[in-house]
Amino acid sequence: MFKNKIILITGGTGSFGNACAKHLYKKHRPKKIIIFSRDELKQYEMQNSLSRDGYNIDKFRFFIGDVRDRARLNLAFNDVDFVIHAAALKQIPAAEYNPQECINTNINGASNVIFASLEQGVKKVIALSTDKASSPINLYGATKLASDKLFVSANMLGGKKYSTRFSVVRYGNVLNSRGSVIPFFKKLIKIKKTSLPITDPKMTRFFISLHDGIKFVLNSFERMQGGEIFIPKLPSCYIKDIAKALSPKTKLKIIGIRPGEKLHESLCSTEESHLTIEFRNHYVIEPTIWEPNVNVKTYMIDQKKERGRRVKKNFEYNSHNNKDILNILAIKKILKKSN
Repeated sequence: MFKNKIILITGGTGSFGNACAKHLYKKHRPKKIIIFSRDELKQYEMQNSLSRDGYNIDKFRFFIGDVRDRARLNLAFNDVDFVIHAAALKQIPAAEYNPQECINTNINGASNVIFASLEQGVKKVIALSTDKASSPINLYGATKLASDKLFVSANMLGGKKYSTRFSVVRYGNVLNSRGSVIPFFKKLIKIKKTSLPITDPKMTRFFISLHDGIKFVLNSFERMQGGEIFIPKLPSCYIKDIAKALSPKTKLKIIGIRPGEKLHESLCSTEESHLTIEFRNHYVIEPTIWEPNVNVKTYMIDQKKERGRRVKKNFEYNSHNNKDILNILAIKKILKKSN
């Protein structure tokens, strides 16, 4: 699907974008991979890393720009076939303290990506979302929910004039990604801290490896019809068990839930259960509204011809009620593999 195509990744120097660009280069032989981000130092470091590791740097293009700048996006999206929208402000405390900045990037930036994609004739766009967009209680989650709604409804813009299809991928915490709890714990263990801070011993989270996240996003390009929210079936675990897996002898210090944090996260809420379809390895949430120009007869059968089935009434996919909850030994194995 991606062979000899041009793929652009917004926020391309982040953990996901960096690894996804390498995966695309190795496995799919695209014509060009465009990295769009606003940090010139990270772009410089990524270019050096790619050259050092033997990648053909001529296959990559680096655009300095901000998703808040629609004119710059229009220029960058010229002749692009596929867009992965990974750019976002993600830190919950920073979002609470700087709400307008978070809105400008996560909501206004999403709108800019949509209209630049339409105007430049991009074939397909997938926006990365988060479990915090499901029944959000913090500003970051609220902005990502708004972004999800924008990308879902974008399929109805422009009627027959535009053929761009938009979908969303929503998943949980990425193992070892920058800013996640695992690198934070590792840093404290390295400097020999006597305890690790745990917000609540009952707290659970969904987790996905970076590699699995990339594969799921790229597979969703093949499955998508436009308007879906794709959700992978994931394991979850207690945060305290991650700490114990990393350092069994280090004490745990309970510090309490931070503002804007949930005890457990949900990927499919009960309010969305009437729209949720279960497939073998993932769920799909249908759009809440349909229009004739979307041209989708049913979301029960995807573009790969896999058939799904409706979930039960009041179904919720929650990190606490998840059937696949990892114990400490299983966490150790996954951490070893992800390293």
